[in-house]
Amino acid sequence: MNLPRQPSPRPSPTRCDGATARRVGWERVSDLSAVAEAKAEGRAFAAPKWLRPRRRVRVGSWETSPHQTALLPSNWQLTLWICCSLVAGFAGTATAATNNLLPRSSASQARVFIVQDPAATDAFKPRPNVVSAMVNRAITNLTGKAATADAWRSLVSTQDIVGIKVFSEPGPNSGTRRAVVAAVIEGLLAAGLPPRQIVVWDKHLVDLRLAGFFELATNYQVRIAGSAEAGYDETNSYSTPLLGNLAWGDFEFGRTGDGIGRKSFVSKLLTQQQTKIINVTPLMNHNEAGVCGNLFSLALGSVDNTMRFESAPDRLATAVPEIYALPVLSDRVVLNIVDALICQYEGEERSLLHYSTVLNQLRFSRDPVALDVLSLEELERQRQLCSAPSVKTNRELYSNAALLELGVSDPHRIQIIRVP
Repeated sequence: MNLPRQPSPRPSPTRCDGATARRVGWERVSDLSAVAEAKAEGRAFAAPKWLRPRRRVRVGSWETSPHQTALLPSNWQLTLWICCSLVAGFAGTATAATNNLLPRSSASQARVFIVQDPAATDAFKPRPNVVSAMVNRAITNLTGKAATADAWRSLVSTQDIVGIKVFSEPGPNSGTRRAVVAAVIEGLLAAGLPPRQIVVWDKHLVDLRLAGFFELATNYQVRIAGSAEAGYDETNSYSTPLLGNLAWGDFEFGRTGDGIGRKSFVSKLLTQQQTKIINVTPLMNHNEAGVCGNLFSLALGSVDNTMRFESAPDRLATAVPEIYALPVLSDRVVLNIVDALICQYEGEERSLLHYSTVLNQLRFSRDPVALDVLSLEELERQRQLCSAPSVKTNRELYSNAALLELGVSDPHRIQIIRVP
């Protein structure tokens, strides 16, 4: 039996399937092209710490987090353990432990919960009471808890500082709607979180103000913040050779020297002021990313120097998944919600209700990629129904996200659960 070798200071030339290497603690390479090349050639590969796997690893009776992969047993230890088990008559246990090291034949599925109520909106305006009931039904079904408060407590604790990330730039009608966020806040308050430990945020305070979130924050006594206004953390960044044209507000704006403009720094709002993130995005078209969804909204809303990515789909397809994969972002996301009360299939970041369809839906999942892929399909479906021009979708972005194991991009592996 050929078992994967333990990672050494330099990547081993031993041929090994990428999924197998990950399950025994190998780290990923620094960029998506190298990941694809390594997997295509069947090689094991290594990566910098910021791209370590987020899931826990189980090998036989050992269980470890990605930051404890050094504790995994070495190849000779595994061999000795298996041999001793066979001699002692525990062949079945040894076989089960060995199978945990091998690639799984069937990939796991993503679950998306969709709740719908025809009375959720009236003339494009959400009905808060109906929306609140929809959120409660969805969250209890997703978590398997009978009570709403217990459902929210299964995602966050009363010690957490929870950031509710919204997409407010399109305004109150087409961006994330206040009624959905209000229902989430009510659930967190019912779970016992103090109001000052709840933060409604987006990149810019001006967008939050124009979308009406300042009034919402006042009503519930929760905090409101802009990631740009909070400043950027010099110790936490995403780096790429692509040089950016820095704008006022970017951390390195006005500086000169080698390497200036190649980093996107993470906001202090995330690195210092939040422990959990709930992402709430609208079902809205984006010309380059395909949808103003969970990956796009959180990734580009959390860092500076983003104009260098926004001009081309291929740049977004690489940068958005890699930024989202930063542990300070992806490790803190506990829930993703798509506000699908209204679907805007044209117009990008402007509110155009004449290019919109009322769906009266909310979609919940722990998998941001699966939600975004379903949003892409829904946007294209609405374009066809309205005889609108078809749009070339940036599928590469979501394939790259799946490659980095941020979620599931294959529609056949997405289980849709309709909440009654």
